[in-house]
Amino acid sequence: MRLIRGLTNLKQFSQQPDAPLSRGCVATIGNFDGVHLGHQTIIDQVREKAIELGVPSVVMVFEPQPREFFQGEDAPPRLMPFRQKFEALLKSGIDIVLCLRFDDKFRSYSGMGFIEDVLIDGLGVHHLVVGDDFRFGCDRAGDFNLLKEVGEARGFSVENTRTVEVAGDRVSSTRIRNVLAENRLEDAEALLGHRYRIHGRVVYGKQLGRQIGAPTANILLPRMPALRGVYVVAVTTADGRIEDGVANIGLRPTVDGKQPSLEVHLLDFAGTLYGQRIDVVFRHFLRGEVKFDSVDDLKQQIARDFEDAQAWIAKHGSATDTD
Repeated sequence: MRLIRGLTNLKQFSQQPDAPLSRGCVATIGNFDGVHLGHQTIIDQVREKAIELGVPSVVMVFEPQPREFFQGEDAPPRLMPFRQKFEALLKSGIDIVLCLRFDDKFRSYSGMGFIEDVLIDGLGVHHLVVGDDFRFGCDRAGDFNLLKEVGEARGFSVENTRTVEVAGDRVSSTRIRNVLAENRLEDAEALLGHRYRIHGRVVYGKQLGRQIGAPTANILLPRMPALRGVYVVAVTTADGRIEDGVANIGLRPTVDGKQPSLEVHLLDFAGTLYGQRIDVVFRHFLRGEVKFDSVDDLKQQIARDFEDAQAWIAKHGSATDTD
């Protein structure tokens, strides 16, 4: 699979005689946050048509996501960082991920400008899969009907996305955020098709965890996460080892944290993970995020968290046995 960033790179790539996009493509457009069961069905829809037409399959996404651009810090939390989304799309079998920067210039596109510049001149789209509530262009003036109308005139077809339901309701990123906010991890798993997880690179922190006897692997998060609190986790290291751990995800209020982060303590591990990309699976909610009066109070609570985590693992099984 190939990642193409930006409209300029797209047009340069599509104009190369031997490039896959020289034959056109089948495409879909969206945030694909979480790459959940509904997204996976759309991806299957795109891949099936691409195979039928003998052209590449394309997923178009935006950075930042449009609601993040318009709402800033008030935008909904992300289910996964961009790199994790790209890796999930890679596993899904999509041929090309097109990532376009959503900024003032891009938002000023008219509906027809977007169709002409991106879909026709850029992608050479033969078939487009989007929801019938899809809106695009300046002031969201473009819609499904405009795409159908232009497609009939310009030689591409448009198809509505298939809907996936679980427990009688449509699977969506918003629904998953809501169940995660309530720490309903099993419900989130049913909607995602897998346990909720975050991938990221371990960075140097303030070393506070090491100073209080609980060294952590720190992953900085670009936005506020969908989960907040302390959890039992399963961690897969870069060399494939699976370890039990306790994770705090949020803002670390006791130490006046400003940047959202995921801090993971491995319960039976000696060594360093700095610079490695690790996979953190959330298994069980222990408690919410709390601001303690002192670092000593925090230290005592961390010790209790470890005891609670080990008791839960003893009852439900180690990550090495169940994940």
